[in-house]
Amino acid sequence: MDANELLERYAAGERCFYFSHMNSTNLSGINLIRAELSGINLFNAKLIRSDLSNANLGGAILSRAILTGANLGGANLGGANLNRAILSKAILSGAILSGSILSGSILIGAILCGADLYHANLSGALLRYADLYHAYLSGSLLRYADLYNAYLREANLFGANLFGANLRSANLSGADLSFANLRSANLRSANLRSANLSGANLKNALMCKTTMPNGEVSNRDC
Repeated sequence: MDANELLERYAAGERCFYFSHMNSTNLSGINLIRAELSGINLFNAKLIRSDLSNANLGGAILSRAILTGANLGGANLGGANLNRAILSKAILSGAILSGSILSGSILIGAILCGADLYHANLSGALLRYADLYHAYLSGSLLRYADLYNAYLREANLFGANLFGANLRSANLSGADLSFANLRSANLRSANLRSANLSGANLKNALMCKTTMPNGEVSNRDC
């Protein structure tokens, strides 16, 4: 199935495209709102500024796909493979990404507020300036992820692995970081006001000018 056939069938009212193979297909700017796309193969596909809001992409293959500016708000991407996908400025608010693979993905400026990233693999992901307000990241893998200036206010990072992550200037106020692994993380100038750090591993973490949970500014490592 090519892009034209997919769009024709969608325009005719069809919504189910389970396990279709559309790798390397250019689907930029298309509208597939609420489409059933579970298990679809979109490896290396172009979906720039496409509207996939509330679509079902559970278990989909989207590795190396280009989704810059795409709308995936409320979409189900549980268990999807987004390894090295480009999602800069994509809208993923309220999306389900539990158990998904986002290692090495580019999510600069992406909107992930309220997204479910339970046990997702975000190792090495670029999340600079991303909006993760109230996102659920419990048990997620964020080793060496770049979260510079990310907005993580009231995010749930219980038990998350942030070993070596870059959280410089990130807003983590009110976040739950209990039992999180922050060993060797860069927390310079980060805002941890009212954050829960009980049981967190902060060994070798850089904390110069970090605003601590009690509101005091740390001079450690300065």
